Amino acid sequence: MQLNPLLITALAISIGIALWGLVDPQGLGALSAAVVAAQFDSRGWFIMLEASGLLILAIYLVLSRFGSVRLGPDGSEPEFSTPAWIAMLFAAGMGVGLLFYGAAEPLTHFSVLRAYSGDPAAASRALFVTYLNWGFHAWAIYGVVGLVIAYFAFRRGRTLLLSAPLTDVYGDHGWTRALAWVFDLLSIVAIAVGLAGSLAMGVFQIQTGLAGLIGMAEPDKLTMPVFVAMCLAFFVPLRRDLGDGMAKLSNLAMTLAVVLLVFLLVSGPTSFVMNSIVSGFGRYVFQVLPAGFSTVEFFDTTVVDWFQGWTLNYMIWWLAWSPFVGIFIARISRGRTIREFLIGVIVAPTLFSIFWFGVFGGIGFFDVLRGNGDLLEVNAQSLDATTFALLQKFPVSAVTQGLTIFAAFLFVVTSVVSAGFTLAMIGTGGDENPSPNIRTIWGGVLGALGLAMIFVGDVGLVRSIIALSAIAFVFIVPVLVVCLLRSLHKEGRT
Repeated sequence: MQLNPLLITALAISIGIALWGLVDPQGLGALSAAVVAAQFDSRGWFIMLEASGLLILAIYLVLSRFGSVRLGPDGSEPEFSTPAWIAMLFAAGMGVGLLFYGAAEPLTHFSVLRAYSGDPAAASRALFVTYLNWGFHAWAIYGVVGLVIAYFAFRRGRTLLLSAPLTDVYGDHGWTRALAWVFDLLSIVAIAVGLAGSLAMGVFQIQTGLAGLIGMAEPDKLTMPVFVAMCLAFFVPLRRDLGDGMAKLSNLAMTLAVVLLVFLLVSGPTSFVMNSIVSGFGRYVFQVLPAGFSTVEFFDTTVVDWFQGWTLNYMIWWLAWSPFVGIFIARISRGRTIREFLIGVIVAPTLFSIFWFGVFGGIGFFDVLRGNGDLLEVNAQSLDATTFALLQKFPVSAVTQGLTIFAAFLFVVTSVVSAGFTLAMIGTGGDENPSPNIRTIWGGVLGALGLAMIFVGDVGLVRSIIALSAIAFVFIVPVLVVCLLRSLHKEGRT
């Protein structure tokens, strides 16, 4: 195992954040919330402009002559089958978040928006906002960052690092090397902190569901057993080949999620849910681009706080995860064309997300508008419990809750495995198959950071910590885009 200044510095910073969170979790959370709120107040417009710009760029590249450019030598073939490829990128990008927020997020938006319109209009708007937060914009951020990395790694023969485009386009000079080193360091910190937050939220949801399943009144007593079990589970695949461990776990997690989704759709108010999905999808497709430029500047403080706490937070959250997901999906996408890559990365997961939130959110709104509305009360008390409260309204709820817990567990494990692999790649200078020992070390660091996030104890503060780690990428990603466009146009001329 070879250590280098980048790896040592990144480990030191990550371990330092973990220790801070373990010693003073509330202090870390409060500082992050204050800094992020100040950034949102001053640069919220730029974050939305950037996210929308990346989506428009992706559309342009798909439709342009550059769409036929292959991510690798001409004639190269993909390493993984398309279904396995989509399952891996989806599990790495959002898996556990869908289980956590499936019904909770639409109901939360509804609670805010109903004060400004009638309940049916608020439900419609809440579903649209959920689609906006999880749809094309999110995956365009992932897709464009992943495309930049894959293009320079496989087409230009560089490494799988965020720094590769900079040195390739502007040359290997002192200033480019220094800036590239900073890019890689910041990407490591953002990946580690962002993944740790996801791990913590996974633990929160699993302990809540497990406590309800076994009749335990105090879910907090399950925090450490769940966390330890999760750590033991992800250390095994971290030491195995990527295709052998990650692909199998991703496929299993996605299968469980699809089974749960179909069961709820068939067993629930199918007509109501499908009507909401069809109408919601239509509104989203035709309004997504204008909505991406919204900054709610003319509304009161309640709406502004809600917008910053959700939509802005999500956009910067996807930026925080973009180095991790981007590098990972670049690693598994060699041989695909730019058009195939962007359509696969952006469209397929977005359609699944729309269907997922349409089913869970539609069932939640059916309960609010035509049922007893108790899901809204549960959601106000605990976002962790909303999904399980929804499942309890259906037959064989013990089975579906157990499947949900297991799927959430697998999604967190696959995310940690993906992140450990990616962090090891960056720390070793872009090695596509880093040493199992380095991957294991990063697994331990991610576990420590995750425990620090658990000690913070508040989902809102955890989201602020993740957002803080991504502030720099608001400015780094445009630089990467400029490098990609310059290189593509140069290749087009030659």
